Amino acid sequence: MLHPSPERFRAALGRFATGVTIVTTRAADGAPVGLTVNSFNSVSLQPPLVLWSLDVRSRALAAFTHATHWAVHVLGAQQQALAERFARRDVDRWAGVPWTANAEGVPLLPGCCAYLECRARSRYPEGDHVILVGEVLRCQHDDGAGALLYHGGRFFTAAP
Repeated sequence: MLHPSPERFRAALGRFATGVTIVTTRAADGAPVGLTVNSFNSVSLQPPLVLWSLDVRSRALAAFTHATHWAVHVLGAQQQALAERFARRDVDRWAGVPWTANAEGVPLLPGCCAYLECRARSRYPEGDHVILVGEVLRCQHDDGAGALLYHGGRFFTAAP
């Protein structure tokens, strides 16, 4: 069976506009871990389930595959710099970034459009990624916040 090249496949997927999230948890040593993710989606309303995927080469893989809880932050229009920071590999993503811990100790970033605090439920290795499914324990949102979007390798903003 023939497959498209990874570059061609990535370019085709880039035509699909997505929201931008940062997913956070804690490492085994308690250090905060977080990364920018646009492979986020809802799964179920009853029970409330969401999923996202993580490259198996990610340095954050161990933290997320062993985490009992994690949080998804839906980024607002004004948070492009934060999205770019948490997408980089060559910086301390958390240096100077304010955050608080939720009841389970998961880092929460301020000023997001929405938050989904999750209990890790399932993990599925598929291809070069792991699909992580979480049960939403708590969520909140800001009706007046504009969204940060990603399309064709660029960020865009949308009004509410």
